[in-house]
Amino acid sequence: MRTGPRDAGQYIKSLIELGESQYLDFKFEINDAKKIARSFSAFANTGGGKLLIGVKDNGRIAGIRTEEEVYMAESAAHLFCKPAVQYDVRKWVVEGRVVLEIVIPGSTRRPHYARNESGEWTAFVRVRDQNLQANRILVDFWKREGERRGILLSYGREEKALIDYLSENERITLSGFTRIARTNRAMAEKLLVKLMLMKVILMEITEKAVYYRLAPSIAAEG
Repeated sequence: MRTGPRDAGQYIKSLIELGESQYLDFKFEINDAKKIARSFSAFANTGGGKLLIGVKDNGRIAGIRTEEEVYMAESAAHLFCKPAVQYDVRKWVVEGRVVLEIVIPGSTRRPHYARNESGEWTAFVRVRDQNLQANRILVDFWKREGERRGILLSYGREEKALIDYLSENERITLSGFTRIARTNRAMAEKLLVKLMLMKVILMEITEKAVYYRLAPSIAAEG
């Protein structure tokens, strides 16, 4: 754990001014290692990010209350994430209060799982300032993303239906794809994973739904 100098408060304040985002989250405290593990999972799965512990949602610096929070973070990353999530802790003194900066790099071992509210091992993804559960298509994509070489793109009826639709429309849902391709859900999921691996389509995750759209390079060709 690194300790920053007392005059480093401006660094933390500059982070706070950015506000919570895809890559930054504020936590008043860590009182549940299982719950904070979802943030470790989400950041590791989504390009990395930072947790500021001892900062309220409104950006006010409260400071951590005990050093136990350092060990809670360790438990979250190593006991309640699988595989374990690598991270770095930096300790800063701001206005006489201690703030922990937990830096979580993007992982090459994703998906990383944490337990959801039902106690099930679930992969999380960071979307704007929220940790959302990753769907099965994204989890399968992560598992296979190192296998891109050797994957052949077959341009069958279902693929043609999807690409033709997205050439005329901005995006589509999984259920929409099953409908236009006249196929079942399992086959549609498999095809979407393959097309994502080939960088033909991209996934867009929102709080309400998950969409698929043509990759810019493919859209430009159309």
